[in-house]
Amino acid sequence: MNRINVNETVAITELGFNKKLVAYPRRMEFRGRVYEFVDAGLRCLVQSGGRMAQILTLSDGHSLYRLKSDASGGIWTLVSITND
Repeated sequence: MNRINVNETVAITELGFNKKLVAYPRRMEFRGRVYEFVDAGLRCLVQSGGRMAQILTLSDGHSLYRLKSDASGGIWTLVSITND
């Protein structure tokens, strides 16, 4: 597996909802390309000091994308891409 560290802000252009009605990214735009995710992926909440963030690992069927959002869910950062 090849992991590429990115750490760049991305645009989330479509949201989906899981069975508990929690929103998650369905489509992302990064460097002029559109990525569509196949499911809700894995979610982890992280708290550091007084700050809270969520980390999601999502797949487009080919690669894994690790995304981080601030507590409000307004700013999304693509942390890394892992290819098979």
